[in-house]
Amino acid sequence: MSTGRSVAALVSLSLIAAACASGSAEIANGPLTLTVGAYTTPREAYREIIPAFVRDWKQQTGQTITFEESYLGSGAQARAIAGGFEADLAALSLEPDLETLVKAGLVAPDWKASALGGGMVTQSIVVIAVRPGNPKNIKNWDDLRRPGIKVLTPNPRTSGGAMWNLSAIYGAALRGATSAPAGDSAAAESLMRGILANVAIMDKGARESILTFESGVGDAAITYENEVLVSRKAGKLMDYVIPPATILIENPIAVVDGYAERHGATKAAQGFVNFLSTPTAQRLYAEHGLRPVHDSVAAEYRSKFPEVPGLFTIRDIGDWPRVTQVLLAPGGVFERASTRTAATK
Repeated sequence: MSTGRSVAALVSLSLIAAACASGSAEIANGPLTLTVGAYTTPREAYREIIPAFVRDWKQQTGQTITFEESYLGSGAQARAIAGGFEADLAALSLEPDLETLVKAGLVAPDWKASALGGGMVTQSIVVIAVRPGNPKNIKNWDDLRRPGIKVLTPNPRTSGGAMWNLSAIYGAALRGATSAPAGDSAAAESLMRGILANVAIMDKGARESILTFESGVGDAAITYENEVLVSRKAGKLMDYVIPPATILIENPIAVVDGYAERHGATKAAQGFVNFLSTPTAQRLYAEHGLRPVHDSVAAEYRSKFPEVPGLFTIRDIGDWPRVTQVLLAPGGVFERASTRTAATK
């Protein structure tokens, strides 16, 4: 090839590369769909938060974003994403479900640094939903094992909310806030067994469980505080009891890097995570019963969310790996309590 032709060829290749680069930039800033894999509880909140983000992102970047949303029990959602459901974002109920995606190589190990509150974008507490006026006079965890009390709680094998429920009961017992002596794991297990003996239905998720309660089944439902507040906002009649000791629910979100990178969606997905920590998003969460992690917004909504003197965190009863092992491992507290309960029925 002559020198002239070589130069011409190189120029042509350069032009093609530039065109491709330009096209990539256009594609990167072109319309994009983000897929969110979430647990069931904050569905109503996201119906308002997502449009707010879409408007904000369009104003900031000029890019048009649309969303596809999937809602399942947290554990089931984590397994779906790990199994190939290509969500760009995972908004789950509890940390161990996100760690499932870290172990699968889909979420970065430092995901906690990606959002306000150590990766947690909302909080709630575990409460006991009761019928209007609390006709069964339920005041604490011990009351849920009284004869004749029909209890609802979701299945911890599929629901993050159920795992929070078990942790609340077991932790309250270990901390001496029930009839079980403080630190007595056998007595805490006995309390769990008594409550499980009264469980009428175990739905697959927290939302399904509260819908079953709304339909008239049961005297009490162990649930997120915000589930009751959402039901009330929709005109459903129910009250709730905050036990003398209960657990602080902390809900995480993270970009599913393994899928978002493949979709060219990493920047927008991280933008959504960042948006969830803003006062705008935190207020929308609060309007739907979730306790804000943003301090100034939490102060605005202090009158809506009662203080809980006996509030504790998962860290007060061990870390998640230890609590999960004790409660849910084969042969653990839940299995033993359930087996013995079934044997006596």
